[in-house]
Amino acid sequence: MTTRNIRRRPSRCARLRRRFEKYRELKQARQGLSEAQAMLTESDPDMRAMAQEEIATLAPRVAELEEEIKVLLLPKDPNDEKNVILEIRAGTGGDEASLFAAELFRMYTRFAEQHRWKVEVLSMSESGVGGYKEVIAIIEGDRVYSQMRWESGGHRVQRVPATETQGRVHTSAVTVAVLPEAEDVDIKIEAKDIRIDTFCSSGPGGQSVNTTYSAVRITHIPTNTVVSCQDEKSQIKNREKGMRVLRSRLYEQEMDKQNAELAKARKQQVGTGDRSEKIRTYNFPQNRLTDHRIGLTLHQLDLIMEGRLQSIVDALIAYYQAEQLKAESTQAA
Repeated sequence: MTTRNIRRRPSRCARLRRRFEKYRELKQARQGLSEAQAMLTESDPDMRAMAQEEIATLAPRVAELEEEIKVLLLPKDPNDEKNVILEIRAGTGGDEASLFAAELFRMYTRFAEQHRWKVEVLSMSESGVGGYKEVIAIIEGDRVYSQMRWESGGHRVQRVPATETQGRVHTSAVTVAVLPEAEDVDIKIEAKDIRIDTFCSSGPGGQSVNTTYSAVRITHIPTNTVVSCQDEKSQIKNREKGMRVLRSRLYEQEMDKQNAELAKARKQQVGTGDRSEKIRTYNFPQNRLTDHRIGLTLHQLDLIMEGRLQSIVDALIAYYQAEQLKAESTQAA
């Protein structure tokens, strides 16, 4: 199994263009600030007053642009431009956890629609109450991983289940994993290293269910990584989808082994290796969402469950960029 990074020229050019534009804006702001400071020596009081107004506007703008440029110069995660494999699994809480897993998947689907990303289900296991025991999907679009990476971890829900007759609030949990999709040039999987088993699919699916061996289970023998896919009626399509998931899981494992710093950063972002650590709480009675990593609390859970996640994503990005700047400053010192 071999890996190598992919650099996508259009995205790299866009980043360089943003850096150049910000630097040009900073240069103009600094020049204007210098000229305004020179005007403070003028004998005309009106000119001095005008200069002070200019300085009051330009000085904070210069500082703001300097910080923006520092962020633009930070090393980029090589996976930021990639599509993602999204895996959602019901945890503790039984039927209630499976229902919340379905609601989280709907939330991410709405979020993807806002960005004009494409969502395709790769595998799904439904519960008896209309929820999902597990759902795996691929999300394709512009810089998906850079936005979705923060969702990996344990998501806790607190609410009164529909089946609760005494009005008691129950706590359930769902785990979310966001993996950068690996391409053929990222991961080379040898035919001798995989075993493919077929079986009859189960669950909803029409007349083909339980009558044809269309479901596929792929085992990567060296790592004992197992992927199952039964969403399609075609065995060939299930195999293609299963290989996409397998390739992404192996890619993540390889990246963690090869890059200790990346592995450390991921642990800070997504918690424990099994992604069971609680990163966020959804409290329905209080219409409250709390992200425990950055201490962010919002009382607009109803809007967030409709896919309005951008304010949370932006806050997480700003927080981890600030942490990265601190680390860079410490190393430079």
